[in-house]
Amino acid sequence: MEQKNKEVIQKFYQEFFNDHIVESADKYVREDYIQHNPGVDQGREALKTAFADKFVEHPDFRLNIHMMIAEKDMVAVYLKNVDPEGNTKCRVVDIYRLEDGKLAEHWDVLQPC
Repeated sequence: MEQKNKEVIQKFYQEFFNDHIVESADKYVREDYIQHNPGVDQGREALKTAFADKFVEHPDFRLNIHMMIAEKDMVAVYLKNVDPEGNTKCRVVDIYRLEDGKLAEHWDVLQPC
């Protein structure tokens, strides 16, 4: 289960955050997605809307995964937001609970550089 959940996260990050394919959230995120980040509203559609806007404002936005830790239905991801030259703009820890192979709940911690 843990390895499969990590694979879901890797695919989601590549398609959604790095390739900016907002519709890919339909494959990886539950419709009733619970968001604990106060800057993003609840649900899959709110996530898609928030990042569609962000990708327009920041077309070079990307997140590079550096570490993942998985236990049962939880996955913690340590990553860096980098600019096109590879410079770190901020560090992030995302924590997800997965349900039926999809992201069901999200927490995060950001560290600006």
